[in-house]
Amino acid sequence: MPRKKASRGAASAFQQVQRQARTLLINLRKDIRIKESILSKLKQEEARLGSLIGRGGGAAKAISSGPRGRVNWRAVLSALPKQFKAADVRDVRGLKGKRPSEIFAAITRWIDAGAARRKARGVYERV
Repeated sequence: MPRKKASRGAASAFQQVQRQARTLLINLRKDIRIKESILSKLKQEEARLGSLIGRGGGAAKAISSGPRGRVNWRAVLSALPKQFKAADVRDVRGLKGKRPSEIFAAITRWIDAGAARRKARGVYERV
């Protein structure tokens, strides 16, 4: 019989550890959301100040690493206004020659990742 008592104690101890881990995880996720929000505001401020001095806040430099370099689509998204259209994406420096299919594929990836959402036909919003 003592084994059952010990196993109940072990189970409850395990449940306590699970509860503590769950609480820590919730707090950690909350902290991450807060820090991401702060980072997003700092990036917006950087872009605003960068536009004042005549550069795109560093985003244009990060978009492409050369004439045929890979596109940093996160930098493209950060260079866009809060609400944008596919034509606005094409206006970002370095994307003039991109095919429409590549631009819409990027928009779809942003939507799937939760970085953007569709507001209306042809109108998207950064999240």
